[in-house]
Amino acid sequence: MKQLVLVSSLFIFLSGCGIEPWVKPYERAHLADPIMSPGRDPVSTAYIQHVYDAREGARGAGIASGGGCGCN
Repeated sequence: MKQLVLVSSLFIFLSGCGIEPWVKPYERAHLADPIMSPGRDPVSTAYIQHVYDAREGARGAGIASGGGCGCN
């Protein structure tokens, strides 16, 4: 009984590898719709990202260049 359960669960897990992608390449443009972005206000999101980059740029931990004063 244990072998049957093991073999059947192994078959189920391996069958998931053969599934075609659900999103076709020509449908991916719909996923890049701005309404799908996590920030609701693009101006506010850009400002918060700028502040974050300025703070992290002072420490050298981010990808932004410049100092931490925010005068890039």
